[in-house]
Formats: sequence, structure tokens, C-alpha cells
Amino acid sequence: MAQATLTVWKFKSAEGAETASTTIQQLARENLITVRDAATVRWDEGAKKPKTKQLNSTTGAGALGGSFWGMLFGLLFFVPLLGAAIGAATGALSGALTDVGIDDGFINRVRDEITPGTSALFLMSSDAVIDKVRDALAGQETPELIFTNLSTEQETALREVFGEE
Repeated sequence: MAQATLTVWKFKSAEGAETASTTIQQLARENLITVRDAATVRWDEGAKKPKTKQLNSTTGAGALGGSFWGMLFGLLFFVPLLGAAIGAATGALSGALTDVGIDDGFINRVRDEITPGTSALFLMSSDAVIDKVRDALAGQETPELIFTNLSTEQETALREVFGEE
């Protein structure tokens, strides 16, 4: 199985990620990318928190499932709102993510980048031709790419952490 890559594509509009998810699904149909799992974050202007959605069409082999996305999005967007009272619990959660290649730097950068009025497409993929993906997405709205590569071991650990082998 090819190495998985977690990519985060940030858009300057609240609807950009939803449009991009349609484009990514088309690229998958054209065999330019293998989508293992994906989710979108939409943060409307004036909203206190973003709306998150796992893409339903990615429930096949390799999908990480809702617990992964829930934990990641919780660390990114919801835990900071709760304050230091649950700091120890978040330390354990972020430690589990660090073991699988998602470190504090990644979390902090994504948290800083995705703000009200923006959106993001979180994509776990393999066999991606990043330039083709970028070119396809740029036709709608120029996205900013933030990504981390996961080794095979990190992907296996990720699946073990979330019990979704």
C-alpha cells in the first residue's frame, strides 16, 4: 500500500473547501489520487466555531472514521475554547497524534490559519500527484497547502490509536 499523506488545503472563503471536495472526488474518479478519507471545515463569518463534516463517499478501505476527525478537530478548534481546565487530557490526546506524525507545530499552524470566513479540506490520500491536485483546486480559488507526510508506520499507528483497522 502506498504511503499516506495528510494534506490540509485552506481556502479564503467559507465555501471553498466544499467546492474543493467535489473536485477531489472527480480527481479520484480519474485515478489521479486515491482518497482514503477526507473531511471539511467551514467557518462562517460571525460563527463562534466551525462546522466540520466527514465526507461520506470515503467509507471504503482505509477510511479513518469519525473518531480520528473528531479528535483532530476537537484539538484544533474546540479544546482551545474550553481553557486550561482540561489541559492534561489534551496533552494525552495530542501525544497520541504526535506518535502518528501530527505534531504541535502542525496543530498550531492549522489552528492559526483556519479562522472565521475561511474553510479547509483535510485529505488523507495516497498516490496523489500534488501538482495536479493543486492545479485542479486553483481553478476555483487559490488554496494554501499545509501538509504532513505520514510514514506507513505512522499510518498503522494512527489506525491502532483509533481502533479502526
